[in-house]
Amino acid sequence: WIHRVVHGDEIFNDSAVVNDQVLAQIEDLAELAPLHNRANATGIRAFRAVLPDVVQVAVFDTAFHQTMPESAFLYSLPYAYYEKYRIRKYGFHGTSHKYVAMRAAELLGRPIEQLRLISCHLGNGASIAAIQGGRSIDTSMGFTPLAGVTMGTRSGNIDPALIPFIMEKTGKTAEEVLEVLNKESGLLGISGVSSDLRDIQVAAELERNKRAELALDIFASRIHKYIGSYAAKMASVDAIIFTAGIGEDP
Repeated sequence: WIHRVVHGDEIFNDSAVVNDQVLAQIEDLAELAPLHNRANATGIRAFRAVLPDVVQVAVFDTAFHQTMPESAFLYSLPYAYYEKYRIRKYGFHGTSHKYVAMRAAELLGRPIEQLRLISCHLGNGASIAAIQGGRSIDTSMGFTPLAGVTMGTRSGNIDPALIPFIMEKTGKTAEEVLEVLNKESGLLGISGVSSDLRDIQVAAELERNKRAELALDIFASRIHKYIGSYAAKMASVDAIIFTAGIGEDP
């Protein structure tokens, strides 16, 4: 039985058969993904209680991106923060990016080791990955899935100084501001219509809703930036892949 586990830190660079040690590590990593890893561990324990003899495998969202070089995954912060607190870019949607890269190589009829690919996982959550020779060399999401492109309800990249500024102006706590950035921003926050791109397209195209049009422009612009920068980083690109809800059904 396979479990998708969001965060594997630097411990897991591949899938792992779940044993007591792996389960304990998944639980220990909950501070890096509190909404997901605890739930993952609960599901694993429940499955084990009902079907104790069935092998369980944890597939980590972060594993594929463990091939990124330090120059891609480190933030320009004191290096001690990385050493002490594991603060770095981890990237997410790794299982999706890995699969579509392999599938693209099949469709192109070329060895994946020879390809330079840009994978665009576009759904309510969205991330872009640069994949060279079958290995992730950079990706848009960061320490958390909040970073990167504009998403359904997530802001994507912002100036970090905005957080204390918003706290001062609104009286919100840091946790409340993060709630806004995660659940009230992105396409929903800009358009005021919905987090669903289909609803926004209807509002923009049929109703001529200016904020919906703006949301579409911003969404596309942020994606274009990553595609352009990753193409430049790899000196060329053999294919651009679109997947997930929006990518598969634009």
